[in-house]
Amino acid sequence: MTPNDISRRWFLRDCGVGLGSIALADMLRGEAGAEQIDPMAPKRPHFAGKAKNVIFLFMAGAPSHLEMFDYKPQLEKFDGSLPPAELLDGYRAAFINPNSKLLGPKFKFAKHGECGAEISELLPYTAKIADELSIIKSMKTDAFNHAPAQIMMNTGSPLFGKPSLGAWTMYGLGSESRNLPGFVVFSSGKKGPSGGSSNWGSGYLPTVYQGVQLRSVGDPVLYLSNPTGIDRTVQRDSLDTINQLNQQRLAATGDPEIATRINSFEMAYRMQASGPELMDLSSEPKHVLDMYGVDPDKPSFAKNCLLARRLVERGTRFVQLFHEAWDQHGNLKKDLQENCLATDQACAALVQDLKQRGLLEDTLVIWGGEFGRTPMVQGGGDDGRDHHPNAFTMWMAGGGAKGGVSYGETDDFGFNTVKDGVHVRDLHATILHLLGFDHNRLSVKFQGLAQKLTGVEPARIVHDLIA
Repeated sequence: MTPNDISRRWFLRDCGVGLGSIALADMLRGEAGAEQIDPMAPKRPHFAGKAKNVIFLFMAGAPSHLEMFDYKPQLEKFDGSLPPAELLDGYRAAFINPNSKLLGPKFKFAKHGECGAEISELLPYTAKIADELSIIKSMKTDAFNHAPAQIMMNTGSPLFGKPSLGAWTMYGLGSESRNLPGFVVFSSGKKGPSGGSSNWGSGYLPTVYQGVQLRSVGDPVLYLSNPTGIDRTVQRDSLDTINQLNQQRLAATGDPEIATRINSFEMAYRMQASGPELMDLSSEPKHVLDMYGVDPDKPSFAKNCLLARRLVERGTRFVQLFHEAWDQHGNLKKDLQENCLATDQACAALVQDLKQRGLLEDTLVIWGGEFGRTPMVQGGGDDGRDHHPNAFTMWMAGGGAKGGVSYGETDDFGFNTVKDGVHVRDLHATILHLLGFDHNRLSVKFQGLAQKLTGVEPARIVHDLIA
């Protein structure tokens, strides 16, 4: 063989210490006497993290911080007047024009818990868990339209093609579940999120780390049940044959997508038993169903919250619930009431349920959307707010987040962050820290760069949010 005959394919296939052989040896694990591919095996983080699991309650469409968590008496006082000219100088928005007037908050606020957190009357259940929450009032982002802002909140970039927070978590920690996906996604509300599946994609990471979207009624995945005439024995024999061929190809090429394919086939096989058990809520006591507000026979955000708890109990690492309903350009008061009625009780119940089961200590719960809403009324109406990237509110609970904290401040109109601003990159750095990762070291080489969730711009860990 001459130097010109040496190729990457030859090296992977025939070299005794080839990357394909190394990858295969690393990913093979015995199960019932048979070798199985397991790229999702649990892994150690950089250091001992406070959180082991994440449940991200994503309020897609962007809830109004001004009606829910960030009370502004001055905004109420100047309701109907034009905002100061300097406030809008250089400001970019989707639909706001120079004649848009200030719109006061539509609901009353009160202080709750020993911490005295100001929370809207829209959220009576969340108010009861105020002392469990790290409320971040000074969030900001770079995008002001839904799809790029949602993708930025979930991947660290407004551009398509980056790995999601859930995928990075799986890449770093693997999964403790052998019978259910390690990263699970549910969707409720009016439609799926504007950013689509990119919100839970794996980007340039192997696709084995992307989220798996489950349904909350019937089979969690379509076509999970065997067709007539195919029993478990026939299916097992077929999978074993297919896996042998795939393993041979993996050893020859080292292509991680082959490992993904093997893992997907095996997971689907195991989920034929574990999936129906997950979905069967008959073992849940009535008081638990009532606490969440769940009707077992109907799909809902509340049911997804209960399923999220059940998934974490069964070893799933990352669960994300998208509720696309919060884009209130009009009908602000009516729609916010409906949205909070659909989500408030279940969000609070999830935190309480995790705590009473001893799971909250290891499970980080995150609540929030892609951006906030403007303090000005949209257009010529009197009951809507536009997209707003400069200031919005999110909260975290459990998983090492400090309870009873209200962090950061916005100006008198809730327009700009004026104290302790938290960019999306800072939030991601803090979440990774809670999981046991240095966000600068959790990276993968792609296109000549060490790619990471927090990108190339500076990102800080918000230690004041950590218990």
